Amino acid sequence: MNVQPVGILGTGKYVPERILTNHDLEQMVETNDEWIVTRTGMKERRIAAPEQASSDLAYEASLIALRNAGIAAEDLDLIVVATITPDMSFPSTACVLQHKLGARKAAAFDLSAACSGFIYGLANVSNFIALGTYKYALVIGAECLSRITDYTDRNTCILFGDGAGAVVLGPVAEGRGFRSFELGADGSGGELLKIEGGGSRHPSSPSSIEQKRHYIYMAGAEVFKFAVRIMGGAAEEALRKAGMGKERIDLLVPHQANIRIIQSALNRLDLPEEKCMINLHKYGNVSAASIPIALAEAAEEGRLKEGDCVVLVGFGGGLTWGASVLIW
Repeated sequence: MNVQPVGILGTGKYVPERILTNHDLEQMVETNDEWIVTRTGMKERRIAAPEQASSDLAYEASLIALRNAGIAAEDLDLIVVATITPDMSFPSTACVLQHKLGARKAAAFDLSAACSGFIYGLANVSNFIALGTYKYALVIGAECLSRITDYTDRNTCILFGDGAGAVVLGPVAEGRGFRSFELGADGSGGELLKIEGGGSRHPSSPSSIEQKRHYIYMAGAEVFKFAVRIMGGAAEEALRKAGMGKERIDLLVPHQANIRIIQSALNRLDLPEEKCMINLHKYGNVSAASIPIALAEAAEEGRLKEGDCVVLVGFGGGLTWGASVLIW
């Protein structure tokens, strides 16, 4: 069976206008700028306007990605939105986005793998194109995490922001495109990072609201230890599957969760910081949108050249992780 090489034809990002700084957070909870920067590397994060939902952020990022790819929305065969903050339980945010874009022939669905969701989406969609099922697809990470953040919890409210990143996938020349994917999950760690309210286990009720079950809960120290272990390991495994060594990496695009986690991955991969895309100081942790926003920004800044070896890697609730090797 002939397998079509699949790659990224265009990238796009969108972040809301409102900026929430560390100094703003000092007025809301007991914290300070130095403490936040030292422990996370974050200085600002973006917050969606009251009238904006995840599909609105995804729409703006998608328009840019389509324009950069030179692909019309009407030519899309598939739309996948990775998100933990969908507009609503159903219909999917991808279906809402399909209608906004006018992508009438595109199939559409959401994917939930928390901060790993974008890489999970890439792995799924690239197979559709490689096997000839579809030709052009849109993969988006879009989040309004401000809607599920408890701004009285000093441990989590400093971390999260809103935004969306999008890529258009399609056929590319031989020797280009995705070379490998490494996906994983460990459900035994599901209790470490979760929102337990609003599902069939704990339906929405006055009691669930009072108990703050609709906000992000994170056991920070345990998640940190997991992330330090898994980020570098997942990247190494993706490189092994691609038949490449660490020295081949031209740019690492990691999930933007914490500067210390990123630095530990760089140490394991023997990479200098200049070979890593870091923007968490501007946007914080944007979950599934984190990696595509960083990738789009790297493209905007001219940090991606044809033939470059790009490694994407992330981790998230589930617990989940994912990595990919891509020849640009």
